[in-house]
Amino acid sequence: MSRVWIFDLDNTLHDASAHIFPHINRSMTAYLQEHLQLDEAAADALRVHYWQRYGATLSGLMRHHGTDPAHFLWHTHQFPGLPGMVLREPRLRHILQALPGKKVLFSNAPQHYAHAVLKLLRVDDLFDGVVAVEQTRYRPKPDVYGFMRLLQRHRLRAAQCVMVEDSLENLQAAKRLGMRTVWVDASPRLPACVDVKIRNVMELPRALSRLN
Repeated sequence: MSRVWIFDLDNTLHDASAHIFPHINRSMTAYLQEHLQLDEAAADALRVHYWQRYGATLSGLMRHHGTDPAHFLWHTHQFPGLPGMVLREPRLRHILQALPGKKVLFSNAPQHYAHAVLKLLRVDDLFDGVVAVEQTRYRPKPDVYGFMRLLQRHRLRAAQCVMVEDSLENLQAAKRLGMRTVWVDASPRLPACVDVKIRNVMELPRALSRLN
């Protein structure tokens, strides 16, 4: 079987912590304030609670408030200044090109955002597919349903796939399905669900031998 690389987007292919995540967090908090009639502190606390409990704020909003996912994602992922917010690593394109096998992006973000960021990173043409939250029927990672949709959509077996992620919860789901896992994280620990740990995606080619 030929290897297929399944990449997360934010904080895996690029650093979203500096500019993008703070912007999204503020937008989500403002959305909760407006649509759930909460003050800023309560809205922010609820956003964090749902993210910690379900892996995505959207999942909690859909489950407990009947929030329209398309409406939520559109209003919380508006980035007029996105080109100045994406921190592009110039070597990323070379790193991805050096990896043998197909590449698929798997993101909890909406499709319009995922495609825009890939284009700004100048690697959009290197991916054979993009599975954004719309393609999971708004059941984002770590929900196994989204993983199954990805496998079916691209006619893959889990054993073919290497999941490259910064989220340990998402890697746990991938591992249970039979995927190999690469954790992008700077911590010293190595949980059982992780096959290889790297500090950033630039180290991926040097880790290939540990995935065989």
